[in-house]
Amino acid sequence: MDRFTDKVVIITGAGSGLGRATALQLAAEGAKLTLVDVSQAGLDATQAAITDIAASAEIVSIIADVSNEDQVKGYVKQTVATFGRIDGFFNNAGIEGKQSLTENYAGDEFAKVLGINLSGVFYGIKHVAAVMREQGSGSIVNTASVGGIRGVGNQSGYAAAKHGVVGLTRNSGIEYGEFGVRINAVAPGAIWTPMVEASLRQVDPVNPEKAGEEFIQINPTKRYGKPEEVADLVSYLLSDKSTYINAQVIAIDGGQSQKY
Repeated sequence: MDRFTDKVVIITGAGSGLGRATALQLAAEGAKLTLVDVSQAGLDATQAAITDIAASAEIVSIIADVSNEDQVKGYVKQTVATFGRIDGFFNNAGIEGKQSLTENYAGDEFAKVLGINLSGVFYGIKHVAAVMREQGSGSIVNTASVGGIRGVGNQSGYAAAKHGVVGLTRNSGIEYGEFGVRINAVAPGAIWTPMVEASLRQVDPVNPEKAGEEFIQINPTKRYGKPEEVADLVSYLLSDKSTYINAQVIAIDGGQSQKY
C-alpha cells in the first residue's frame, strides 16, 4: 500500500514549482488532492500532469488568494465537504517580491509579500489545524526558506515573512502536538523553480544565466536542487513515517546555510 492511499491532502501554490512537484508525488502514492492556486492555467497544467501518471486520482482544483482569509476558509470547507477530512496540508503558496535595499523597499510591496507569505500561512494553519484537531490527527508542512533562518539581502519583505513562518511553525507545532497534529516546515535553498529563475532575472536582467552560475558556486554541492527533492521531503513529513517529528524547520539547501 502506498503511503497516501485514501489520504486527503491540500496543496497551496499547486500550479507550479514545489507545489506541482509535491502534487505529482502524492498523487502517485494514492492521495486525494485539493489543489489551490491563483492561476487557473497553472492548476490545469498540474492536473494534466497528474492525470498522465495517475489517471484515477481524485482531484479538486480551487482558485484562491491565500492572503484572503475568507478564500482560505473556502478551500478548507470545500475540501471537507468533498472528502470528509484533511490528513495533510502543504502550506506552500508564496512569492519573492521585488528585490531592493531596505530604504527603497516600497511599503505596499512589503505588505503584499507579508500578506501572501505570512498571513496566508497563518490563515492556512488556523483553519486546517482546527479540522485536524477535531479529527485527532493530521500533518501540516509549511514552506519557509533559508531566507527564514538567515539574512539574504535586498529582500526585506521575503525575509521578514519567512522568519515569521519559522516562528509560526514552532509555536503552532507546540500548541497542537497534544492533539495528534504535527506542524513542521521545510526551508528550501536554491531550488530550480520558476520563482528562482525570476529572481535571477532581477539580479541580472541582461544575463540571468551568468548570475545563476555565479550564485550556485558557493553551494557545497555546486548545483541547484530539484523540486522533486523537496517533494520527497515534504511527502515524508506529511506521511505516517514521520510521526515523532514536530515543530521542526528542516533546511534543504545542499548545506549552504551551514557554510561560514
